[in-house]
Amino acid sequence: MTIPLEKETHFTRRRYNRIAPVYDLMEGLVEKGKYARWRKNLWSRVRGPKVLEIGVGTGKNFEHHPANIDIVGVDLSEEMLARARQRAQHLQARIQLLQMDAQRLDFADETFDEVVATFVFCSVPDPVLGLSEALRVTKPGGRLLLLEHMLADQPLLARIMTCLDRPVHWITGVHIARRTVDNVVAAGWEIDSVAPLSFGAIFREIVAYKP
Repeated sequence: MTIPLEKETHFTRRRYNRIAPVYDLMEGLVEKGKYARWRKNLWSRVRGPKVLEIGVGTGKNFEHHPANIDIVGVDLSEEMLARARQRAQHLQARIQLLQMDAQRLDFADETFDEVVATFVFCSVPDPVLGLSEALRVTKPGGRLLLLEHMLADQPLLARIMTCLDRPVHWITGVHIARRTVDNVVAAGWEIDSVAPLSFGAIFREIVAYKP
């Protein structure tokens, strides 16, 4: 059964509002390991000067933001944003934070030089719509830089992930069997590079550009 987009978006916002108080604790171990390294490496490639970060969550990327670029960060969940604002104040991060749906960005066409997101399009209800919106607000020649987890390229693991996708989404709001590289292309981006980061290529770094 297909869930209407508005209803699924409300479901996703509610799930993230609910887990916001324990979100950093839930990901504490992996964040101190590979996640932090992957985030740092991705942000080291960001040039700006005007950047949109989609799905800032609790602000885990803030410490990796390059200096001297103009960053706007958005998130669907007001509870996640509340924690991001606290972190931004603590780190004295130069970022403007706004509550906004990635599927309906309230920015003019061709506003940003680059769009960055880390582990976000696994939970956007309509990922192609969200990626299309990211394309719309990016200047021609501008880049999309993503860290994402997605469906494995190892067949047995992929079948297991597909079977578990619905219950995992119901509990957490996250899809674990998305084909995110395909979604990036479907949204109109041109792929520059895809770098597998783990066994089965579940985690990947994706860099694309707007034609």
